[in-house]
Amino acid sequence: MPLLVVGSVAFDSVETPEHRRDSVLGGSAVYFSYAAGYFTPVRLVGVVGDDWPQEHTELLNQRSIDTSGLQVTKGKKTFRWRGKYLPNMNDRETLEVHLNVFGDFDPVLSEEHRRSKFLFLANGSPRVQLKVLDQAIGASLAVADTMDLWIREEHDELMQLFQRIDGLVLNDAEAKLLTDDENLVRAGHKICKMGPKFVVIKKGEHGAMFFSDYETYVLPAFPTERVVDPTGAGDSFAGGMMGYLAEKKSFDPVTLKKAMAYGIVTASYTVEDFSLDRLRTIERKDLDLRLDQYERMLSF
Repeated sequence: MPLLVVGSVAFDSVETPEHRRDSVLGGSAVYFSYAAGYFTPVRLVGVVGDDWPQEHTELLNQRSIDTSGLQVTKGKKTFRWRGKYLPNMNDRETLEVHLNVFGDFDPVLSEEHRRSKFLFLANGSPRVQLKVLDQAIGASLAVADTMDLWIREEHDELMQLFQRIDGLVLNDAEAKLLTDDENLVRAGHKICKMGPKFVVIKKGEHGAMFFSDYETYVLPAFPTERVVDPTGAGDSFAGGMMGYLAEKKSFDPVTLKKAMAYGIVTASYTVEDFSLDRLRTIERKDLDLRLDQYERMLSF
């Protein structure tokens, strides 16, 4: 079943303790859609400048990603981000942000996109996310991502968003900031009371936590030896999770748990190289094999 994602498309410049890459393909919607494309057709809505190379569009199309919703703005530049990872490869510093065309992003969904049953609102302003929800009349499952910037600067709009979505994905630091609680278990339950039917808290190398009114559980990360670049891991996790849900056309508790596991193994591939470089070398069978290893790791 087609899955719609609306979010950022970007050029990333990344520094790690051992390597550096400039102007590589990035953005929340890019990582999400490429990961989700292993499971189901994806419809991507985003905006780029005229510095966007056609080869990037072709790369996305090869992964069953419909880029008809990718708007090219003439005379302007694509969103750019530069960051540096600290030696622990978990913490990073943002060195530069140039929103460029993304700063004026005002998505208008086509009739086909409006009727998508599965919707993911990738990280972006909750004002924009609410506008997308107004248009997505066919969504039976709407899940959103957020970040510390919106928690601080658009808190009221974020609270409105929470009343209208089914699921929320955010990282541990954001969950603590949102709830003013250092205990992630309490924080997860508090966020559920804000509106979402379920909440997923990403914990980086420590996996992810799931919260709903019916159950709470933790899934560990897949033990990956080769961590080259963590950029996009959280978006790939969300893409793997939502892609599997759309493939199964269901989001019941059992399917959600397996979707979480697929998200974790998908992200474990993303961190093994820069940008989409590692994901480009694998197929669905590789994800299935790693999921099998992951399941055996959790059995006792």
